Amino acid sequence: MTQKTLPIQTSRHKLHKQIIKFCHFSDFPLYFNKVGPKKFTNYQRIGLIILFLRSRKSLRDFTKELCELKWINWLGIRSLPGKSTLHDWLNLFDLQTIRKFLQLTVAEEKPSLMAIDATGIDAWQRSRHYQWRIQEDIMPSVKLDIIVDTKTKLIHDFVLRVKPRHDTLGAKSIFKRMKVKGVKILGDKGYDSEKLHLIAREMGNELFAPVRKMKKGKPNGKFRRMCVEKDPEYGMRNIVENTFKVLKQVRVHALRSKKHYMKKREMGWHIIIYNLSRMERMIQVILWIKEPFRTEPFN
Repeated sequence: MTQKTLPIQTSRHKLHKQIIKFCHFSDFPLYFNKVGPKKFTNYQRIGLIILFLRSRKSLRDFTKELCELKWINWLGIRSLPGKSTLHDWLNLFDLQTIRKFLQLTVAEEKPSLMAIDATGIDAWQRSRHYQWRIQEDIMPSVKLDIIVDTKTKLIHDFVLRVKPRHDTLGAKSIFKRMKVKGVKILGDKGYDSEKLHLIAREMGNELFAPVRKMKKGKPNGKFRRMCVEKDPEYGMRNIVENTFKVLKQVRVHALRSKKHYMKKREMGWHIIIYNLSRMERMIQVILWIKEPFRTEPFN
């Protein structure tokens, strides 16, 4: 979308400003169809999807309360979409497109130190009390791998797997998709693999992962032996743990989608919303630092 095609170019809200910038940098057309009715623009579709997932409400409740929001005027929407229409929009953008949207949020970033880790997220939105009542010990979960810039705390890429997989499999996919060069990547002992070191070096980056305890005196592999001594910046790896905490407590407690491919898309949208909110917070902090003679603390 270009700046001329957007119905509203002045931001009315901090998140609205990020959505406008997000749509300006995308290559999406204003409408998908050349003929036929043009009721909603892609700018309006993306904005409403972000608002829906940010609200953490059901589709029925969100569409019912949509008329009460000022976002209708800010996005320039003339007729309210129904529940089935918003559901179709969620199916409209595939995972590859969502990854392109995610790259737009970090396109201007030039990280030098990043951290990678994996965690489990509940695959069903089910009550823990209900789980205890039916005496079921195992809660179905998915595995999420992310790579985070330790300075800005922005998520640059992710891998979501429905079944349990080793940490190195998700890291291989992330390392091969990385476009930045000259980055040191910090990982825990689960990423101690010579093949993973080679992939990172081929992409122009460097991986540091502590060596696992072994019976042999020296580990096999040139790059694994370089990780025997602890890196002085290894303490920054805890930032990725903090990012997981924010994602789970603030953004997504459990995935709502039932199909496996929709779970990946839902997680992608949540990470985009996290990055947009993080960028909004960073701008707020920069303005607070630049403001002279400020005495009250920042909230």
